[in-house]
Amino acid sequence: QVQLVESGGGLVQAGGSLRLSCAASGSIFSINAMGWYRQAPGKQRELVAAITSGGRTNYADSVKGRFTITRDNAKNTVYLQMNSLKAEDTAVYYCNANRYIDYGPDAWGQGTLVTVSS
Repeated sequence: QVQLVESGGGLVQAGGSLRLSCAASGSIFSINAMGWYRQAPGKQRELVAAITSGGRTNYADSVKGRFTITRDNAKNTVYLQMNSLKAEDTAVYYCNANRYIDYGPDAWGQGTLVTVSS
């Protein structure tokens, strides 16, 4: 199994920056890709950014040019650097670990709240 712990959420002003961290533990070898999702009240959970085991990244159009996902393999940690934050970025952000299919379902973090004041 894989456990994920997010940190770094908080209250920031529009235009500000925040960095989220997600530390993974457990069966790290089973992880194929990791990503960040977010869910605002009354809305569907959406993929924000993802990074594969090979280092390829993907971003939602709404955050391209503002958010950057990175990883530190030595620390088993993935980061989401969020710059030029907007009020519409306000959401609970969840770390996700997609595992190779034979190892089981995705792992999810508990979520960290990001609130951007306008």
